[in-house]
Amino acid sequence: MARSGATKQPPGDGPAAQRGEKPPAVIIHSLTQAVAALNAAAEARRPVVLLSAPDAGVYAGAAWFREVTRAAREAVPKAECSAILDCGNDAGAAMAAIRAGVNSIVFAGRADAARRLADIAAQNGAELLTERPAAILDLGASFFATAEALRRRCLELLGDK
Repeated sequence: MARSGATKQPPGDGPAAQRGEKPPAVIIHSLTQAVAALNAAAEARRPVVLLSAPDAGVYAGAAWFREVTRAAREAVPKAECSAILDCGNDAGAAMAAIRAGVNSIVFAGRADAARRLADIAAQNGAELLTERPAAILDLGASFFATAEALRRRCLELLGDK
């Protein structure tokens, strides 16, 4: 099955990837924030992970996240990024994310459920994480900031290698 609107792209072969570094994660809550993070990443020539807010797979849904990250990538095609949707401990939300084509999902529920979900995810070309990655920035506190202010804030951290 093709992964429509896939939310994960490999970080590529850039200098950070060659050094074995993981791209920094930025927590996004809107399309404006996702685009700002990608603009900053492209400007810094650094890959970035668009990370959902905790439990966003439960309250916002997989389709919302998939479409926000798809639209952000279309808006900033030069940005190198991947995206991770946090489904908390809700196995149903994680399963919905797999079905929706989200390629990287956090599920923090029971270990037996995580094993089953990881198998299903792998069969569908997705990755299941059992822990949230650390983020360098949560743009939630800047929800009403302008796109330019968000971009500058992201660039302050992403440009700092």
